[in-house]
Amino acid sequence: MVCVGNICRSPMAEALLRARFEGRAGARVESAGVAALVGRPADESARELLAARGIDLSAHRARQLTPALITGFDLVLVMEEGHRREVEAIAPGARGRVQRLGRFGGFDVPDPYRQGRPAFERALALIERGLDDFEEKVWKVS
Repeated sequence: MVCVGNICRSPMAEALLRARFEGRAGARVESAGVAALVGRPADESARELLAARGIDLSAHRARQLTPALITGFDLVLVMEEGHRREVEAIAPGARGRVQRLGRFGGFDVPDPYRQGRPAFERALALIERGLDDFEEKVWKVS
């Protein structure tokens, strides 16, 4: 899961997808940012929204996306179309494995950073919608 700072969207997406894949052999979910606020915890609004879903983000610390991290995954999901281009510029060999989370619905997940809680709620709803779409069309997780 990739966004810009790795403190809002991608940590929420990482935690939600990890919860969906919990117990599946070989499933590994991580997140990073193209311009990460390295070492910072997830934003308070992100932590609160996921806590309401029973998911604890308190251990998350932002990290920078690297070529090695990209090549270590079969699929890289990004929040915006621009992120896809940035990831492919970092690791050109990843073309085809980098997909926008809103690919099937034709949407980006806007950055809620430094905006109010409603922006986080909207981002979270879009993340869930994107994960639902991937689950239905690609993973078929029951």
